[in-house]
Amino acid sequence: MAAVPYRYQPLVEATAAVARRFAEASHELYLVGGPVRDALLGLDPTASADLDYATDARPEEILTRITGWADAIWTQGQRFGTIGFLHGGVRHEVTTYRGEAYSPDSRNPEVVFATDIEADLSRRDFTINAMALRLGPPDAADGADLTLVDPFGGLGDLFARRLRTPLDPDTSFTDDPLRMLRAARFLARYVLVPDPALVESATRLHERLSIISAERLRDELDKLMVTDPPGLGLGLWFLVNTGLAAEFLPELPAMALEQDPIHRHKDVLAHTVAVVEKTGPDKVLRLAALLHDVGKPKTRSIGPKGVSFHHHEVVGARMARDRLKALRYPNDEVEAITELVNMHLRFHTYKLGWTDSAVRRYVRDAGPLLGRLNELTRCDCTTRNARRAAQLDKRMDDLEVRIAALEDQEQVKALRPDLDGTAVMKILGLAPGPQVGRAMRFLLDLRLEEGPLPEEEVTRRLQAWWADRPA
Repeated sequence: MAAVPYRYQPLVEATAAVARRFAEASHELYLVGGPVRDALLGLDPTASADLDYATDARPEEILTRITGWADAIWTQGQRFGTIGFLHGGVRHEVTTYRGEAYSPDSRNPEVVFATDIEADLSRRDFTINAMALRLGPPDAADGADLTLVDPFGGLGDLFARRLRTPLDPDTSFTDDPLRMLRAARFLARYVLVPDPALVESATRLHERLSIISAERLRDELDKLMVTDPPGLGLGLWFLVNTGLAAEFLPELPAMALEQDPIHRHKDVLAHTVAVVEKTGPDKVLRLAALLHDVGKPKTRSIGPKGVSFHHHEVVGARMARDRLKALRYPNDEVEAITELVNMHLRFHTYKLGWTDSAVRRYVRDAGPLLGRLNELTRCDCTTRNARRAAQLDKRMDDLEVRIAALEDQEQVKALRPDLDGTAVMKILGLAPGPQVGRAMRFLLDLRLEEGPLPEEEVTRRLQAWWADRPA
């Protein structure tokens, strides 16, 4: 058997059975896109969710080749020429050669089947994704017939760290405007330099993002947000500098505040990008970092002591909620990100000294977001003053030690009132209703302020509060 280049060995093993079935029917079959690109980079080419193929077989012919052999088949993409299936625990998607194009005002492709792989590759987003590996029959005498098809110079671009489109970028971005947003992700993930023509085209055509659904925009943003630095910053600046961000996340470029020549202050947008890059690859945390200062432009004021942004965390939380909802984020993610934005300044009063009750409230209010909130607070320090940075780290270390000590003593994260609702109703002679809820909130405040108290003392305090409540 002929030797298989070591970079391709995982792909040969993963695709051999599929290749054999299509070769038996004399159909062409190419592995395309991400696995080919990643194999050439020396990355795991089978790490993608799916192995994607292009073929001259039509959808009904693809189904003929896999029916009765695949473990599961899905046909939701059949009208676009795609048949998906599961075999041996691996997901595969096979698509008939396409020459699709978008009409100027449509969100959906108009699919036209092509007759050869070069035409199919020409419709792909970027040259580094427009390479294909021909999968011939795994023959005992000659080995797998592996041929790299690269009509647009993707291999050269890959190793030159350059991002280009196969066709003229205006054509590519007009066909599918989401590719402009996808460019930011590939710049970030592979730390690439965008071709000047690509940048110029995205800057010219950014308004075409308006035809893309909020869900698709959100999904691309999510993929960008979990990439690693330093590429993450490259992707974010590309979105801002081309005007793309203004189309779906206008709060981001709005943070590029005009610098005041007298009362100097940090560039809020540059600070925001730096904070995002410091956080770990946690989507919720990074989105909170991206949005934590969006309230600053609306709250900026200049006084005798310089620039201030009073209550920007409150204003920013409302703005973050509105934007996340517009992008159709799930409610639980909206709530988590909004709360992180709202609480991101809470820690900074710790330098004034916190009582145990203040620490309990901080932990209680943060709830399951405590770890993310503390990380956001640490990352929010982007000062170049080493002494100030060390002071902030020391205060956060001290707070976390106190939280751990209180947690050991009192299980702060699971704090509950010292009496349950049944006991409250019995002591106060109440039926179920809103008054019981108010009494329970009083007891929780008491628990947070003073820690655990004897039952007799809690009962006495409850009765006194009830007697003194406003009529």
